[in-house]
Amino acid sequence: MSVTQQPPGGQQPPGQQPPGHSSSGPSGPSGGGAADNGGAREALHDRISADSLTTRRDYLRIVTTVSGGLAIGGLGVAGGVLERHGDSETAPTPKKVTDQLQPGESVAFRFPGDEDRAVAVRLADGSLVGYSAVCTHLACGVLWRKDRGADGELYCPCHEGVFDARTGEVTAGPPPRGLPRVLLVERDDGSVWALATARSGENIKDAVCRQFKDSDPESTARIGCPGVRRTTHDRGEQT
Repeated sequence: MSVTQQPPGGQQPPGQQPPGHSSSGPSGPSGGGAADNGGAREALHDRISADSLTTRRDYLRIVTTVSGGLAIGGLGVAGGVLERHGDSETAPTPKKVTDQLQPGESVAFRFPGDEDRAVAVRLADGSLVGYSAVCTHLACGVLWRKDRGADGELYCPCHEGVFDARTGEVTAGPPPRGLPRVLLVERDDGSVWALATARSGENIKDAVCRQFKDSDPESTARIGCPGVRRTTHDRGEQT
């Protein structure tokens, strides 16, 4: 079961107090401490086997007033110049997304940085998915449209780009690649946390290995990350 696709009732990620901004579900801050840090490591191990999204009217205004900047930004994305979700080689600071997220709800948030738009969606069957909310075509904002099929769809109104809500893959329009994923876990209290990111097309295990191999070698060794050696303490726990 993947980190980003899971039924309700996840493990506890480490504490952080970011703001959450929900498009249809509740959100709020949360405290945390050292106990949460252990919970995040366990969540990674167990789960491995914009502040509001822009409306169509906003896009029309943006295109009219800053079309030159949009074109330059698009060239940067297409050429790989601008930073994308998932490019970091180190683990970001975990962030609380929302207090709860019910089936059929989505929430917009920023992760891993304050300028990185993201969206979390609870699908009808309870699966929890998270993605970058920046279109891979020309970096416009991506919206989740609930009424499009069983899972809804992720939609970019700038040039009619469409992404599968369950996988993030392109299903229509000009985007050249799927949306980068945001790795989410759900705590026992129902709160949803963002822990890491995955590049377009990168599987969850590789993303976790890449970002956590230095900061948490024991957990990454337990899931079989290449080039990471288990410590003596970790080997002792297995006997």
